[in-house]
Amino acid sequence: MATKAFKSEKIDAIKAKVEKAQVALVTEYKGYTVEEITNLRRELQKQGGDYMVTKNTLAKVAVKGTDFEPLTDLMKGPIAIAFGFEDQVSPAKIVSKFIKDTKKGEILGAVMEGNLLSAADAKALANLPSKEELYAKMLGSINSPATGLTLGINGVMAALTRAVAAVRDQKAA
Repeated sequence: MATKAFKSEKIDAIKAKVEKAQVALVTEYKGYTVEEITNLRRELQKQGGDYMVTKNTLAKVAVKGTDFEPLTDLMKGPIAIAFGFEDQVSPAKIVSKFIKDTKKGEILGAVMEGNLLSAADAKALANLPSKEELYAKMLGSINSPATGLTLGINGVMAALTRAVAAVRDQKAA
């Protein structure tokens, strides 16, 4: 049985992650090997996140009084929590892809900005475009009118040049 100091240390570790997190996804990890969990954790860490297998009772104590307190509704059975520290979409994408690839486990739900998301909402979060994709779309939208104006002006100038060249050729003949 774990000592009181060990439990206190685990609760503090969960609290530290919760304080930094923008999103937390609760997943069922039944059937995963240690290697698979390690690979998922490393993939999440590359994208500014983390994956933590934890006891429900310790996690419930750690999230009490925080924006992530609604997670307690999802803590039934063997669970793990995926945290996103830098953005809210990439952890959902990574976990969703991992579940699809391994055909094990499932997303039980998530908490984002103090709101409890159902499993379906958490999976929908994984389908949203990433920050980089949104930036690219936004820049494309901003750049589009300028590009259209430039092409329009170039088209008028090219037509004028062709007309002048045709008149020159006609007078030369």
